[in-house]
Amino acid sequence: MLRTPIRSMATAARKSLTIGLIPADGIGKEVIPAARTAIEAVGSDIPPPKFVDLVAGFEHFTRKGVALPEETIEVLKNDCDCALFGSVSSPSKKVAGYSSPIVALRKILDLYANIRPVVSVSPDPSKPSAVDMIVVRENTECLYVKQEQQTVGEHGREARATRLITERASTRIGQMAFELALARPRKHLTVIHKSNVLSITDGLFRESVRAIPAKEPRFEAVTVAEQLVDSAVYRLFREPQIYDVMVAPNLYGDILSDAAAALVGSLGVVPSVNAGDSFVMGEPVHGSAPDIYGQGIANPVASIRSAALMLRHLGYTQAADRIDNAVDSVLREGQFLTPDLNGSAKTVQVADAIVKRI
Repeated sequence: MLRTPIRSMATAARKSLTIGLIPADGIGKEVIPAARTAIEAVGSDIPPPKFVDLVAGFEHFTRKGVALPEETIEVLKNDCDCALFGSVSSPSKKVAGYSSPIVALRKILDLYANIRPVVSVSPDPSKPSAVDMIVVRENTECLYVKQEQQTVGEHGREARATRLITERASTRIGQMAFELALARPRKHLTVIHKSNVLSITDGLFRESVRAIPAKEPRFEAVTVAEQLVDSAVYRLFREPQIYDVMVAPNLYGDILSDAAAALVGSLGVVPSVNAGDSFVMGEPVHGSAPDIYGQGIANPVASIRSAALMLRHLGYTQAADRIDNAVDSVLREGQFLTPDLNGSAKTVQVADAIVKRI
């Protein structure tokens, strides 16, 4: 997993660690409690944790008419050091008054970087993983600004969406990606784009990222490559070992990281953090999985790994290592695996096995 903290926040002054828990929808309600138990298990490696239960999501919207209450936002801003988000059941069709709470939180808290390590667990801990990459996704722009409109033209309905790419956002996500690449043994960064077609928007993203080493010479130690997004998907499945760190605009990063999860067995094992300069929120890559919600078989590994990533970003490296090593041990042993990994274990059984090894 990701074993190097990026822009670690100062921890010396903390006498406690206040963590916002936002299970949101579906299996988020099952996997976030599992992540909490893992955090509690690390004991004195972190300041005494204080957990704050917060609400958000489509289910809350259907009951209360709001997907992201102001109280949740204010508590995160004013009272929490970090947060864990579960999953959201955003409908595929437009629902009047509804907007995705996780997309909104990324913007409100300026969590501009989504960092998604995709790592396979080697059967032999002394040997390197077959897949070991990090997808760094710009989190605030691209088509996710959600500026869409529909009109009626001569031949029927027409839909348009605004795609926003700025130099500022592209540069800061590029800097985050360079820092990650610089901290890894291979020191290799691949810039993902489609500027052969989208020459203005993707062109700006590409140019902004490639310009960074000239301004920050320490990044000259990083080897930089480029890949068109369609070619990147092909090579991801043919030659995953060629990738170390990938940086991409929002949409491409979202798709690539989900696709890469197929290389390591399941979305249920892939974590992420949404990171800014002053706040971090862990979030498993998987969705709300309504087809299995309530059966107690959701894989808690991604949420537990996300908790470890969150702690690592905050500078609690030893605690994060203990969690990651425990997860690796459980996955290698293979006794406690959920159905998505061809096992029969329940969510609670997997979480308990991990906690015992922490």
